[in-house]
Order: sequence, then structure tokens, then C-alpha cells
Amino acid sequence: MSCIGETAGMSLPVTAHAAVSAEPPRIPAADIELAVERQFGLCGRYLPLVSERDQNYRLTTSSGDEYVVKVTSAAEPRPVSDFHIAALQHLEKVGTVPVPRVVPALDGRYSGRIEYAGKSHMLRLVSYLAGEPLTSVPVNADTARDLGGTLARLDLGLDGFSHEGENPVLLWDLQRAGELRGLLDRIDNPITRRSVLRAIDDYDQRVLPELGSLHTQVIHGDANPENVLVDPGSGRVSGFIDFGDMVRAPRVFDVAIAASYLRASEKNALELIAPFVAGYHAVRPLSVAELAQLFDLVRVRLATTITLLYWRLDARDHNDPYRQKTLDRESEAIAFLTILDELGRATFLRELQCAVSG
Repeated sequence: MSCIGETAGMSLPVTAHAAVSAEPPRIPAADIELAVERQFGLCGRYLPLVSERDQNYRLTTSSGDEYVVKVTSAAEPRPVSDFHIAALQHLEKVGTVPVPRVVPALDGRYSGRIEYAGKSHMLRLVSYLAGEPLTSVPVNADTARDLGGTLARLDLGLDGFSHEGENPVLLWDLQRAGELRGLLDRIDNPITRRSVLRAIDDYDQRVLPELGSLHTQVIHGDANPENVLVDPGSGRVSGFIDFGDMVRAPRVFDVAIAASYLRASEKNALELIAPFVAGYHAVRPLSVAELAQLFDLVRVRLATTITLLYWRLDARDHNDPYRQKTLDRESEAIAFLTILDELGRATFLRELQCAVSG
């Protein structure tokens, strides 16, 4: 198998690992500020934002307008970047859910370029969407239900949209869960490794054969609490950000991905997932087949999170901000995967069926 260059002493296959293992751009802020001023006519105060693959900043102008400045990884193909731009423009047009607005450059194009260290990067700006991340508020059953309904409206807005870049090679794409097997040796806890392997095996045996029968569309692909915004006054979900993991996939994947972050205790494992799924179902009904796949899909998303968590512990420097952010946020995924394993597929499905029918 072909390999990219080694990262932290390990070789990774040229598949979905490439974009994850590639170093984000490290362009001096002054260079980015100059490029934005020349190409977009905007200047102001820059605040760095942590990102997995790109180099991002929050820009506040003297007039108080706010934007996100994104310098795209050189590893991202141009059609994928264009896909992200086109999807946001489509969602702005249909207006089902608030999303960032793509900002045109002075020449009328929706992206610019910045050259650094022999590499060319796409430079783009989107509006900074008002709201606080879901991580900043207590999540209860009502919040979870609201999240489900709002995500369903987002998926309704994306349904029917298509683009040549809609099939990016992403390790986070659950359709590629089998590629995680090559990273499992990074999980040094044997109990955790067995739990992750079991989730991947169950996905291969139970989900893969059914993928062709599931409704497929472009999905957000990463509705985790940091990418979900809430209104600080009402506590209602007010929008979605970070569309960098969009992909054409079964729509139920969007439900499973978001559900994997609604982690409750073993006393009531589905305390948040059940109302979330019910909220989604009320706006956009899930089929019997989709409901039946959720147990294994949530577990394989948790398996993805855990595997990449361990991989990053080896692959990234100890002072890497994304590594630390991920470690702080995702270590609880291990405990929740164990809770779901103990709950079991039959009980999980039964509780969801009660939630959507009630």
C-alpha cells in the first residue's frame, strides 16, 4: 500500500488518513492579515481559533462586524473547498437553519489565495454566526429534542443538493470505518481496544450490507456540541457552524454522529439520545431500517472518536492545541461506549421506538 511521509514515527496509508495527518497551515498572522486586507478589503483584530486541518481566525473589524478567516490545508483538493462554499450558499438560499454566510472577495469571487513556503492555500471568509456553543449550556431533554428538530431542518435544506466535491476522503466519514483497523494498535488499553474493535466488527456485519437501502444525501457530518450554536437568552438551538466534514452519506449518519455526543450516565443512557431522536423524527421521520441501524452507528462513531484520540496522542506534539482540546473533550467517549455495550442493541432500539411513537 502506498504511504505518505511518516508522522511521529508512523506511516499512514494514503486514504482518509492523509488529511488528518497533514499539518495545518502555519502561516504568520501578519501575512494572513495582509492577504485578507488586499483581497477582501477587511482588517481588524484577529483571534486564533483551534482547528483540526485548517488555520482559522476570528476577525473583528473596527465597526464591530465579525468573520471567520479560514486558510485551507494544502492537502484539501480544490473541488472539496468549492463544495463547502457551494453548500453554505445553498443553505443560505433555502433558509431552513441559520448558517455562516460566505463573504465575497473584492473581485467578486468567493475565495482568494495565499502563498507560503512553496504551497498555495485557499483563503476564504464567512460571517461569524451569533450564538454560544452547545458546550456552554446544560443540555437537558428539551435541549436535546430541540437539537434533533433543528438538525432535521438542516438535513432537509441539504437534501437534493449535489456537487462534484461531495465525496471527500475523510477518516471521520463513517462509510470508511474499516480504515480505523490500521490505527487500533495505537490504543494501548486492551479493554478499550477490544470494545472499539467490536464496534467496528458490528458495523461491518450489520450496517455495511444495508447502506444501499438507506436514504443518502449531503450531510453536515459533525454536529458535535462545539459546532451547534444556541441562543444564550432562550437556550434554543440557533444554528450550525464548521461544515468541513460534509459528505454524501446516509442521512441517518447525521443523527448518529450528533447522538454520540449526547452522553448520559449508565443509569439512564438514553436520557438525551431518546428525546433528540424523537425531535428529529417529528420533523423528518426516520424509517424502521434507519432506527434499527442507530445503535451500531452511534457506537462506531464513538469508536472513531476513541481511535483518533489515541492516534493523536502519538501523532501530535504535546503542546499542539487541537490535541489537547480533543483529549479534554473526548476522553469520556470511552466510558459511553462501554455504557452502550452494556445496555445492548435490543434495549437501545426498544427505547428509541417508544420515544418516536410517544
